[in-house]
Amino acid sequence: MRLLPSSRIFVAGHRGMVGSAIVRALQQEGCNGLILRSRAELDLTDERAVRSLITAERPDIVVLAAAKVGGIQANNSFPADFIRDNLAIQSNVLNASLDAGVQRLLFMGSSCIYPRECPQPIRESYLLTGPLEPTNEAYAVAKIAGITTCRAFNRQHGTAYLPVMPCNLYGPNDNYHPTNSHVIPALLRRFHEAARRGDQEVVMWGTGQPLREFLHADDLAAACLMLLRDTDEAELINVGAGADQSIRAIAELVAEIVGFGGTITHDLSKPDGTPRKIMDIERIRALGWQPSISLRDGLRGVYASLTAPGGLWAE
Repeated sequence: MRLLPSSRIFVAGHRGMVGSAIVRALQQEGCNGLILRSRAELDLTDERAVRSLITAERPDIVVLAAAKVGGIQANNSFPADFIRDNLAIQSNVLNASLDAGVQRLLFMGSSCIYPRECPQPIRESYLLTGPLEPTNEAYAVAKIAGITTCRAFNRQHGTAYLPVMPCNLYGPNDNYHPTNSHVIPALLRRFHEAARRGDQEVVMWGTGQPLREFLHADDLAAACLMLLRDTDEAELINVGAGADQSIRAIAELVAEIVGFGGTITHDLSKPDGTPRKIMDIERIRALGWQPSISLRDGLRGVYASLTAPGGLWAE
């Protein structure tokens, strides 16, 4: 089933960065049949609770944007938590959706599913062609299991469960935890706090040389709606920014935006992670989508919302 204004849509993880962006996009599209439950209302690791909700609500479409996520340190420190929780969430939502007759599902993955040393840019066909990045292997294996489940359901049951693999993301409702966040929220917090304290130095993890691409969550949401509304795609598809730059260059941009004028140094005892990750997005471009928010404009908007009255870092 393709997305219609009348569609009943269960968005799992609607308060997270990706889920909330998809909800905003659906509301702007005029979709009024949203089925939303907070973590307090629905524990997605509880199989019985998930099955009860999906059986009772009978959604036309399920968007699985819920996951346990974190940066290098969190993934490296808590691999058991990452694989256990993500396998449980995925299995519960996918199985309950299949059993309830849901024909269309969007499964949100991550670019970390691809081999650490695969050719660049990364094509969808590179999945399972080499070893994974060790620091986030547990999370990646869980996501690969979800992709494989979608493919198996599609093959055996004729469903259209679509795995979407975004590059690194940022945007409203990101996680700004001091140790467990991803690159951009970690940099925003670190430089913001340093600027407010008047520090003369900010220390970054690693060499700053790894190359990354970053996509605004609203651009990802636009891609997801296009895929659900205009296509019958059910095979793994990349969504990326189409360009990358070094972590050092991104840190310098963040420093400029938050007003930090000190020195940036590097803690070389900390890991860099994968040397380069840039997604090949030719397939989704051919379907009519391309990113529209520049990194500079996106970061300015995010930081402005964080420091505005009522924002997380409002003074």
